[in-house]
Amino acid sequence: MRAVSANLLALLFLCACASVFYVWSALETRLERHKRRFSLPGTGSFHPGPSTDLSAKTFRALLAVPAAQRPHLGGRLEVQNLTVVRDQTVSVGSRDYHMNVDNKRSAQREGPVKLGSPVEDGIFWSEWLEDLLPVGFTEEYARAWRERARGYRIVKLEPGCGRISNQLATFADGTKACVRYGINADQVQGETLTYYLASLLGITNLPPLILAQLNADSEQWASVRRRIGGLQWSDRAVVSLTEWVSNLTGVVTPAPLRQESSGLHPLLEELRNKTTGELLELMQWSDLIILDYLTANFDRLVSNLFSLQWDSRVMERDTNNLLKTPRGDLVFIDNEAGLVHGFRVLNMWEKYHNTVLGSVCVFRKRTTQRVVELHRRRDSRIRLLELYRDSEPLSPELGFLSDEHAGVLQDRIDRLYKHILHCKGKYSQL
Repeated sequence: MRAVSANLLALLFLCACASVFYVWSALETRLERHKRRFSLPGTGSFHPGPSTDLSAKTFRALLAVPAAQRPHLGGRLEVQNLTVVRDQTVSVGSRDYHMNVDNKRSAQREGPVKLGSPVEDGIFWSEWLEDLLPVGFTEEYARAWRERARGYRIVKLEPGCGRISNQLATFADGTKACVRYGINADQVQGETLTYYLASLLGITNLPPLILAQLNADSEQWASVRRRIGGLQWSDRAVVSLTEWVSNLTGVVTPAPLRQESSGLHPLLEELRNKTTGELLELMQWSDLIILDYLTANFDRLVSNLFSLQWDSRVMERDTNNLLKTPRGDLVFIDNEAGLVHGFRVLNMWEKYHNTVLGSVCVFRKRTTQRVVELHRRRDSRIRLLELYRDSEPLSPELGFLSDEHAGVLQDRIDRLYKHILHCKGKYSQL
């Protein structure tokens, strides 16, 4: 009888903890979305955005689970990364995301499909569609931002980047970035490695990021020494900083990817009913689903799929960690659940990852070529490590994937390759 009572009390305690977390997460999300709909001073614009997301937020508590012991490469090589800020503002002298596109191309994006079939070679988005979708954060732009950001002096830290442990940083020149101080190393590491994996795949929807080491006595952090002390951030901790992009709004899951639909397939009668702008958004969704599958990121579409068990309208509200510019270009943010933590809890989410991947059978040709190359060469670990190490001076302080997790990544690349072959065989004759 005592054992039964003890188990009952334990169950009630867990339920109470879950309820507290749910309420806190919902409040945090509402505040975050409210803030991002206002431009910062000087921009002079207001973007109302979609209605408040009342859905049960995905299991962010999992991100606080202590990381298991992992083997290190060459001392302390375990990557940590930064989460992209939801409310970001590009600095004076910089440009807002994708705002330099010519008016003719913008008009073509908004109109009906007139330039031919949206699909070619069976399962690939057409070249004319690719031509209408400008590159997001180009490698040249990202490299320049990283070089500047590493030399910037931080003059202010304030809330505005999600959970309390993150801060919105203002640099001396007015530029802003989100600082991620991870609850554990998995968060910063997952964000960083996801960014560099996206670079390997040619996916440019992730804002640039850098790593920085906290040092209240350094020139970079001296102006916010008191704030760092108030936040109880550990000295010498490695944090990530991600460029802040202004005027972003939420994104609702498109109809072909909702539970009542058959999926995103290269069926011309369905795709020809879409506007060019809708097709361009779907093209970016296909990249997003590939990236989230490879990194096992459960904190986006996968968590919405899971939440359908108790919230039948979750797909009608904003998707977690996904925003878009006024022109409709998608921005993938807060990728901390990918790779490290996503691989550690893979058994819990894998069936949902497979369901989401199985719903897509039309891809960008460029992204597919990168996947095929990584599959055939079987060198994803080496190439990701080299890119990360060459691009990030603090990589030795943070580390890299364990051998086990590097093997999981290669296995997921191989599985994705087989799925693409399956789609090719099924639709190549259409």
